[in-house]
Amino acid sequence: MNTSAAPIVCIGGLNIDRKLRLLSNSLHGSSNPCESHETPGGVVRNVAENLARLGLPVALVATVGDDAGGRMLLEQAAQVGIDTRAVIRLRRHASDSYTAVLAPDGSLELGLASMPLVESLNPWALAASKSMRASAALVVADGNLPTDAWPLLLGEARASGIPLVGVAVSEAKMERLPEHLDGLHLLVMNAGELATIAADANEAFDALHARGVGCVLVSKGADGLLLSTPGRAPRHWPAPQVHVVDVTGAGDALSAGVCASLLRAPDDFDAAARLGLDLAALTLQTEDSVHPELTPRFLEER
Repeated sequence: MNTSAAPIVCIGGLNIDRKLRLLSNSLHGSSNPCESHETPGGVVRNVAENLARLGLPVALVATVGDDAGGRMLLEQAAQVGIDTRAVIRLRRHASDSYTAVLAPDGSLELGLASMPLVESLNPWALAASKSMRASAALVVADGNLPTDAWPLLLGEARASGIPLVGVAVSEAKMERLPEHLDGLHLLVMNAGELATIAADANEAFDALHARGVGCVLVSKGADGLLLSTPGRAPRHWPAPQVHVVDVTGAGDALSAGVCASLLRAPDDFDAAARLGLDLAALTLQTEDSVHPELTPRFLEER
C-alpha cells in the first residue's frame, strides 16, 4: 500500500460473512444439506479490501466486537494493507455478521443481517476520524450507516470538495438516506434499491438528481448497469459474460472499481462504469467476497 498518497476512507459495515450454499433446491420447513464458507465481509469492508489489493491507500472507519471474529477481521484487514486505526473496538459485544443462503447456482436465496454494531457510527463516534476524512482523496460510505451520520458526511463533502460516494446495501435501508443529498458525488445501487425511489427508473433518476445526487449508477446484474447524470439520458453498459461461481461481493467489487477509476478522473463516470464492471466480473468467478488473486496489475492493464 502506498501510504504517502491521500487515502480512500471507507465508512460502514465490517462483519463476518457466512455463506451457506444449498446442494439442491431448497425445501421450506425441512433440513437442507449445504456447504459452508466463512470470510470477512461488510459492504464497505469489501470495497476497502478490493482497493487495498489494487495497491491503493485505504483506511477503514467501522466497528467490531471484542470477540474472536473481531480479532480475525482486524488481522485480515491489516494483512491486505487496510489502515484500521479508526476502527472502533466495542467491549462485551459480538461482531456483526451477515449470513447468505445461496441456491445451487450461486444466486442469493436468503440474506440474514445481524449488524447492531454499525448503528454506533453516529456523528459523535465519527468525530474521532474527522481529520482522516479531511485529508482523504475520496470518502466512501455504505448504506449500513445510521440516518444521523449522513448529514455530517454530506456537509463535510460540500465544505471540503472531497468526493463522497454512497453505496446502497439493501432496499430496506434506502430510507436511511436523507431527503437532501447535496454533496453526494455518486450513488451506487441495484435495480431493487432504485425502485424504492420510484417504480419507473427514469422518474427515480430524476428524483435522486433533484435531491442533489451528482451521478447514479445502477447495477442490473447480468444485464449490466445504468448510469445517469443530470441533464443527460441514462446510458446502458453491458456486463462481461463470465461463468458465475458466487454473486456475493460482486456489487462491492463494482463499487471498488468505480472508486479506483474516480481517483484517476473524478468526473469520468463512463470510465468508472467500465472498470467497475470488469472488477465485478472477476469477483463473480470466486467463492470469496473479494478475489484473492487481485493485484495492482489489474489497474495497470486498464
